[in-house]
Amino acid sequence: MSTEKVLSLRTKNTVDKLGADSKLMLLSGHSIFDVLRDKKVIIMACNIRIKHVVPGIMRAADELDAIVGYEIARTEANLEGGYTGQTPYTFFDMIAGYADKMGFKKVFFVHADHTSVKDNSEKEFNTAESIIKAAVKAGYNSVAIDASHNKVDDNIAISAKLGKLVQEAGLGLEVEIGEIKLIQEGGALSTVEESLEFIGGLEARGVNPDLLAINNGSKHGNYAAGEEVHIDLKRTGDIAAAIRKYGVTIAQHGITGTPLNLMGQFADHGIRKGNVGTEWQNIAHRHLPKDLMDEINKWCKDNNQPIKKSTKPFKEKIDGIPEANKKAIEEEAYKRAKEYIKAFRAEGTSGAVIDALGK
Repeated sequence: MSTEKVLSLRTKNTVDKLGADSKLMLLSGHSIFDVLRDKKVIIMACNIRIKHVVPGIMRAADELDAIVGYEIARTEANLEGGYTGQTPYTFFDMIAGYADKMGFKKVFFVHADHTSVKDNSEKEFNTAESIIKAAVKAGYNSVAIDASHNKVDDNIAISAKLGKLVQEAGLGLEVEIGEIKLIQEGGALSTVEESLEFIGGLEARGVNPDLLAINNGSKHGNYAAGEEVHIDLKRTGDIAAAIRKYGVTIAQHGITGTPLNLMGQFADHGIRKGNVGTEWQNIAHRHLPKDLMDEINKWCKDNNQPIKKSTKPFKEKIDGIPEANKKAIEEEAYKRAKEYIKAFRAEGTSGAVIDALGK
């Protein structure tokens, strides 16, 4: 096993950002998922809205020798700061900063989640393009292009144009077919036919994604009390089997609220990346000082906003909470991350990738 050889495989944009002397194992999502494509494991990708969970997640990943991705969506972090008050640059610097401080030596990646293009207008395309270019410059290792709001042919055209920017930089590429929204909220399950049409259309345009996000019945955010989880694993497996010939596997969105005992089954149905976002927000909120949490809840009520939208206006106060609160957040994140990694069968994935790439 050659660690130096693996480090030499890092993409130019990441090395340019970190410096050639950095030993951080920030690898391209393409390299990671190329190795793991046929292994029945799921790599956890964590949407980080509140930074205090990161040390706990990294401790869990280090202990279990697991790859973890750290991601942020266009709505959460963009060139204007998104609803978390972060930009692509500050997000990457925060993640890499924690890894440096902790002497983290496992494989990990930073991912631009849901770089959405909600229609086929020039404005939407240009906004997404600017975010992708910023992510590349910031040092990111992977990008998700989400043009799922559009008709399949428009989705293909948009995803192909933007996907070329991602692949030319050597980054991993995730695309999406079927907007991720519950059926009762107007969503529709992705089908084998449209998935094949989509991936085949991208292939014909010289774009070869690593991951396909589909609507298989999941949702983003918290589940309401008594609300059932309806993830169609058979449909997922059928799609995964159909697109396997293209070297593409499945990215699962909307995992928060799914029972842990079900998660292990996901890997048997072609899922290789699992997004966990709201879970970390919930953990952070449980351990914020009570007076701050009361203030946040009042702001949400007064402004008729979901709690996630409070992250930006309260960012300075949240970042500056007492050390005891930070430690409590870290500890719960550590315990929960271990549970997810084990449920995802991701123990040992960092070593497996280093072994494969270092030969």
